[in-house]
Amino acid sequence: MTGNTPPPTATSLLRLATAGSVDDGKSTLVGRLLHDSKSVLADQLEAVRRASANRSQEGPDLALLTDGLRAEREQGITIDVAYRYFATPQRRFILADTPGHVQYTRNMVTGASTAELTVILVDARNGVVEQTRRHAAIAALLRVPHLVLAVNKMDLVGYRESVFAAIAEEFTAYAGELGVPAVTAIPVSALTGDNVVDPSANTDWYGGPTFLEHLETVPVGTSLAAAPARIPVQYVIRPQSAELPDYRGYAGQIASGVLRVGDRVTVLPSGLTSTITAIDALGKSVDMAWAPQSVTVLLADDLDISRGDLIAPSAQAPDTTRDIEATVCHLDERPLRVGSRVLLKHATRTVKAVVRELPHRIDLTHGLARDTRPGEFAVNDIGSTVLRTSEPLPLDAYADSRRTGSFILIDPADGAVLAAGMCA
Repeated sequence: MTGNTPPPTATSLLRLATAGSVDDGKSTLVGRLLHDSKSVLADQLEAVRRASANRSQEGPDLALLTDGLRAEREQGITIDVAYRYFATPQRRFILADTPGHVQYTRNMVTGASTAELTVILVDARNGVVEQTRRHAAIAALLRVPHLVLAVNKMDLVGYRESVFAAIAEEFTAYAGELGVPAVTAIPVSALTGDNVVDPSANTDWYGGPTFLEHLETVPVGTSLAAAPARIPVQYVIRPQSAELPDYRGYAGQIASGVLRVGDRVTVLPSGLTSTITAIDALGKSVDMAWAPQSVTVLLADDLDISRGDLIAPSAQAPDTTRDIEATVCHLDERPLRVGSRVLLKHATRTVKAVVRELPHRIDLTHGLARDTRPGEFAVNDIGSTVLRTSEPLPLDAYADSRRTGSFILIDPADGAVLAAGMCA
């Protein structure tokens, strides 16, 4: 593979998140996936066996592979987002196992915000419940490209096709109302391993892929490559050495699209323009680079560029604005109110902002129904907001770019993250 050839999707990285109601078996599914795909170290498995024996369980409780907090192991629930990294010959994975309790909904938002695929588990005995609908609505709001419905505990309903079909039909219809284009439904038993890594003889009526098979073959990275190029400037590099006396490079991670030597670009928010004369990646000069590579860009002109600026193709540069309409998920125990003064961090730039309006709050238990003029957002609330920033920002719509169409709100007093936002 040359430095100017995009990497093949077969060895690409898939970020995925699991979600679902309490006791639907998320952690057990993740543990089974890691165990059966041979992604668990011997000492980890032995620690799980010991912990399971201490709890008088006959076999190893694979959920303990992801429930890492002491409180989680004692209560048998997931509280924090547990990240796991593993790989197969086909693909590398970063998996976020998110909590099921309503009070930890914000943790699901954190885990799914960067995911390209969300897995929503349903207990085959209970079917689609309120928390199932809530997590589906969040996945739709976050515009996660791929949605998987894992109907778990099929062993407890006798592996009946009718049970699976009814749940899949109800969930798919609801997801369609939310604007989700497609749902992949898979019948599994995380406890026994049916259709997790290996096909199950108990579901001979099911002709689709296993859970791992789908994860290994689902398309990834296509939206990043198709979107207009964006590179938020992280650092200005000036070596000041005898070998490179005139070197001035602008380093950062490409958020989307492809950059090429010779491209005419605009620097925002200043609006200054120049031409890319060179691109350095991993210490080598290349003719092109693509998201999410970290590169250094050299321009034909000496412009006043600093951390927080955005470099984009002149023909596809975003507009800059100080008035932002966005959907936000409130993450902090302190309420967000009209008039609240915050810091807004967009890509590598942080500016002061004030909350001007809170037009409505979304009732996730009833699709995306709206509660108008709520007055304030409490923890886990999701709704629309209008912000005014102290400086103009180059923003994309979240539907066009999840990276440059998103931001976080920060408390200027203590630096706590208050909310995550998605630009309209």
